[in-house]
Amino acid sequence: MKKIVLTGAAGRLGSYLREPLTKMADQLVSSDLADDIGKLYLGETYQRADLAKYDDIHALLEGADMVVHFGAIGDEAPFDDILQANIIGAYNIWEAAHQQGLKRVVYASSIHAVGMHKKTVFIGTDAPHRPDTFYGLAKCFAEDLGSLYWDKRGMESVCMRILSCAQVTNTRALGTWLSYDDLIQLVERAIDTPVTGFSVVYGVSNNDRAPVDNAKASFLGYRPKDNAEQFATKILAEQPAVNINDAALTCHGGPFATTNLGSSGLATMTIINDAKTN
Repeated sequence: MKKIVLTGAAGRLGSYLREPLTKMADQLVSSDLADDIGKLYLGETYQRADLAKYDDIHALLEGADMVVHFGAIGDEAPFDDILQANIIGAYNIWEAAHQQGLKRVVYASSIHAVGMHKKTVFIGTDAPHRPDTFYGLAKCFAEDLGSLYWDKRGMESVCMRILSCAQVTNTRALGTWLSYDDLIQLVERAIDTPVTGFSVVYGVSNNDRAPVDNAKASFLGYRPKDNAEQFATKILAEQPAVNINDAALTCHGGPFATTNLGSSGLATMTIINDAKTN
């Protein structure tokens, strides 16, 4: 490909995607709201853009083959904030991609689009939307947007429902962990699979305790290699007794299933910021 655009490049997950994406196209254009993202990789340029401003996004996607869309608020927040960055921002990505003639949108969706399903139910990629927050609701909107643009305009989308792409610090992550290496592989397969149509795939590693089923997305060729079971002995020894009535433990959305609408879900979690540096 000639040009790939990455939104959310200043974020933790974006930091791990930038270098691999430079190897998949002649040019990688990384983007975010930050004034800059420091040292650039060979073949990478940086272009600041506001997802909520259509003109910014239309200019950002000019000449691109695909966009890898990781930008937006990455936590539960008041609805007006989610509306601008995550909902209007998603529309701007899909509409500008269509207008600029892109082949595909590769989208960082989330387990929170289906977060209120019970963990005792082994859900597949066809599980109906059941969001746990305004954040999850925005992911549902973007997935439906991708479906609509495929059906009506023939533009492909791969929606990657990421579970927990962070260091394993709790019992939930023994099932939901997505390693950075597997994240990179997932994005690469979402890009280089010849035909995807509109597709949903779970972003989860090859965990013994994985609570979701990727069988219907196997055609993408995503074959995760890492397994959170290596952390099980330590994590299980450290965790308190389980309350079986706690929705944070019994729903796929974890702590987001119990957080008040508009209030941070990440505030109740231990997320280690191990963003990659050049």
